Amino acid sequence: MENDLSPVLDALPGLVWTALSDGNVDHVSRRWCEYTGLDAGQLVGAGWRRAVHPEDLPGLLERWRSILIAGVESAMEARLRRCDGEYHWFTIRVRPLVDGPEKIVKWIGLNIDIEDRGRLGRASESLYRSISDTIPAMVFFMTPAGELESVNQHVLDYVGTTLEDLKGWRTGSLVHPDDLPSVRVAWDRSIATGEPYDVEQRMRRADGVYRWFHVRGMPRRDARGQIVRWYMIESDIDDRRRAESLLLGEKQLLEMAAAGSSMSDILVALCRLVETTSEGCYCSVVLVDPTGTRLEHGAAPSLPATFINSIIGRPVNADSGPCAMAAHLNEQVVAANLTLETRWAAHAWCPMAMAHGLQACWSTPITSTMGKVAGAFAIYYDKPRTPTREQQDLIAQFSHVASIAIERSQSDTALKQSEARKAAILDAALDCIITMDHEGRVIEFNPAAERTFGYPRSEIVGRELAAAIIPPALRKKHRQGMARYLKTGETRLIGKRVEMTAVRADGSEFPVELAISRIPLEGPPSFTCYLRDITERRRSEEALQRSGAFLTEAQHLSKTGSFSWCVATGEIIWSEQVYRIFEFDQAIPVTLQLIGSRVHPDDISLMKDMIARVSAEAEDFEYEHRLLMPDQSVKYLHLVAHAIRNRSGQLEYVGAVQDVTKRRISEEALEDVRSELARVSRIASLGALTASIAHEVNQPLSGILTNASTCLRMLAADPPNVDGARETARRTMRDGKRASDVIVRLRALFGKRRFSMERVHLNEATQEVIALLLNELKRNRIILETDFDDCLPAIMGDRVQLQQVILNLVRNASDAMGGIDNRPKRLIVKTERDTGSVRLTVKDEGVGFASHDLHRIFDAFFTTKEAGMGIGLSVSRSIIENHHGRLWAQPNDTHGASVSFSIPLELGSAGNHELNANWGPATRDQAMRSL
Repeated sequence: MENDLSPVLDALPGLVWTALSDGNVDHVSRRWCEYTGLDAGQLVGAGWRRAVHPEDLPGLLERWRSILIAGVESAMEARLRRCDGEYHWFTIRVRPLVDGPEKIVKWIGLNIDIEDRGRLGRASESLYRSISDTIPAMVFFMTPAGELESVNQHVLDYVGTTLEDLKGWRTGSLVHPDDLPSVRVAWDRSIATGEPYDVEQRMRRADGVYRWFHVRGMPRRDARGQIVRWYMIESDIDDRRRAESLLLGEKQLLEMAAAGSSMSDILVALCRLVETTSEGCYCSVVLVDPTGTRLEHGAAPSLPATFINSIIGRPVNADSGPCAMAAHLNEQVVAANLTLETRWAAHAWCPMAMAHGLQACWSTPITSTMGKVAGAFAIYYDKPRTPTREQQDLIAQFSHVASIAIERSQSDTALKQSEARKAAILDAALDCIITMDHEGRVIEFNPAAERTFGYPRSEIVGRELAAAIIPPALRKKHRQGMARYLKTGETRLIGKRVEMTAVRADGSEFPVELAISRIPLEGPPSFTCYLRDITERRRSEEALQRSGAFLTEAQHLSKTGSFSWCVATGEIIWSEQVYRIFEFDQAIPVTLQLIGSRVHPDDISLMKDMIARVSAEAEDFEYEHRLLMPDQSVKYLHLVAHAIRNRSGQLEYVGAVQDVTKRRISEEALEDVRSELARVSRIASLGALTASIAHEVNQPLSGILTNASTCLRMLAADPPNVDGARETARRTMRDGKRASDVIVRLRALFGKRRFSMERVHLNEATQEVIALLLNELKRNRIILETDFDDCLPAIMGDRVQLQQVILNLVRNASDAMGGIDNRPKRLIVKTERDTGSVRLTVKDEGVGFASHDLHRIFDAFFTTKEAGMGIGLSVSRSIIENHHGRLWAQPNDTHGASVSFSIPLELGSAGNHELNANWGPATRDQAMRSL
């Protein structure tokens, strides 16, 4: 075998050699021997090593051993000694020859001199550029990162700009603005994946006209598979699109194709025939370019090139010359004597023609079967002459032949382009496209079908489609349907879109969407099947159904429904759960009026205000209102909605509705329990305040008795002291009112009442509590100090509950100093304004709290007092938190502790005053509960 291949190997460029599967060289080419100056016997086996540079040999051998182990194509580099002793760098490429799977029988190697690679690379690059400029297409060279590197001359000629300007194509006007976004996405995807780029786009010409181009991009990779450059070829498809209209004459195209001649050959032969038939004439055919505005060369075998070039490119109009005029008017133009001709003076056509020895011209338009002027057929004479009748008949006949030749060529070109486009469409289609004949056998099987079904095209073309991709259980039904259609024309599938089950080459079944159309051709019918794998869609639909079922059940369990409301159209869409909450039939259209019929009368104004506000401004909203059901029961609803803009830009709200009736009932019950607990706490303090209460009441009572006795003495005097008695009576009334005020405050503090919001001046409320406790504090030898902020703003809150907190804090501070005898028992009550709130602090000099008890003192039933119940501070914290405030304690620097609470000023804002004044009872109760 080596002897047979030796001439071939010797003819190859580079140093060629072969080796056995174990790596021992068994043959070298003649060039090997000539380069090294060694004969073949010295180089085979391990003899070749003597030609390797000593510094490179160890690494080369190690690399060669790893390649033998891997058994794959690879490359190495090393310096080889030339016969004159000089070393050159070589790239050594090796490739295994296999016989059967994974059985290497021989290795073949090629050593390429790369010493002058830099110089040769530049020369190669220059040659490459020159070649690219000769390619009849626009060629772009892109970097691996996708940036423009260079272009061929056709690109610069087309766009009429510089390479630097072209590098900004992403933001410039080179690509049509409507195509630029999709072009960017497709190009970025190819750069990211390395997949070929294939896009149709419009590109601007130098004159500002956009033309359609088919752009194909292919990456060039190095030996490691890394992309080193992208090559982009752009083919102008504007002409192709126009040529596709010629497919209507496909039958005539096939007939003319049978003649076996090209258009140029037919036109040249036609011109020679005319010249032979009409002695002394010169014949030419000019064509109209695709735009219909310029003349192009067709054929003129006997006319000088200078004359032909002077005609080519002339505009098709009545002033450019006889051929342009004939094509423009679509009628014959005869110039029997050019010396007498005055037409076409603007373009100096007659002087130009006479300069070439011509004296007469008969030009006839070449019209296609569709009536379109394709060019002009011209006969020239070197003497003045007028056409005879016979010559007119010949001209008509020759023009017809020219028309057939031109149409055939154009149709042939258009057909080739169309076939190329169809092939591109089939290759690029994401869906499976399968064509079958009337026997159900596969004619075409596109790449998407290959990927989906696992059959290579070469294997499945010619097979029965039913046996390949239809499950066995459905094949009989498919064949029956095909037979019925061929016999009667009745079909249940053609022209329809259905879902069915298909089977892959490995036998696995999967769902597909199928559409079948008949190809409109004469003869036995053929069909195109479009299939799409809908496995993922089915999974998504099933997941969506499960999600919908879960959502419906979750809404039912949580009594939460969803809705949407388009403000502009008034359209309201409810979920099933919302219908259940409102107890409406789902067949009834939802309107604001329908919703209002269920809203509690006391909350109608709230609903109207909400609708007016959110209709005017796109803002999220959240509110609660009540429903009055037909059975007079009341439901509480909580609504939350988010404002969006739909596809039409209209304001729309999407939100949720929750039935919170049970929660509201629970909250009211909890509020009652809290109020009762607070009342218990206050009553628990009543016993300890008995002495103070008695003192507060006894003082005015003693004054009443004294004043009454004095009044009687004054009236019993002779004469009675009426003025003195009157003044004494006034003092009696004053003391009676003092006693009454004490009782009123006690009833307010210890009576049973519901939470009530009002404006509270914290200083006044605190002073009233201190007045009740003052006698007790004196009895316990407490030194009371107050530090009130005179500019303290009023807050919104329940006066009695806040006073209960103050009462608890002051009494706790007093109790904390009960066992103190070695220092003054100082108690300080301070009010001040904090950031966004007001604060009250009670500070004592008592025993304080242990550090580990600080986080527990507000827990229910935790107490540090022997007789304490452990509910005072717990109730106090509940009251303060109900006012959106905060209650906390901290040890003092020396003795005792300080307990403080703060209430936010937002509760006392003007907006809340207005809200409290204007809302109905239900709304105020709602606001109180939220506090």
